Amino acid sequence: MQSVEDILKRNRRVEIDKAWETSKTRKLIIAVITYSTASIFLLIIENDVPFTSALVPTGGYLLSTLSLPVVKMWWVKKYIDRSVNQ
Repeated sequence: MQSVEDILKRNRRVEIDKAWETSKTRKLIIAVITYSTASIFLLIIENDVPFTSALVPTGGYLLSTLSLPVVKMWWVKKYIDRSVNQ
């Protein structure tokens, strides 16, 4: 059986993980990694404008982070409505 202190510690870790998942820092780091990786790949395949072309996947990633909260709210509402009506 878990002690109250163990449960509180676990809840705190879960809160921190959740905060990290939605943080701007995490999104920025992923965008930089995406841009760097795409740029290197495009340089290797000798793309005419690798640094400009690398903005496409990076922009796609950033746009998806903006739209996902809206999609999630829609999905949660639909899920709750469905489970209430069952």
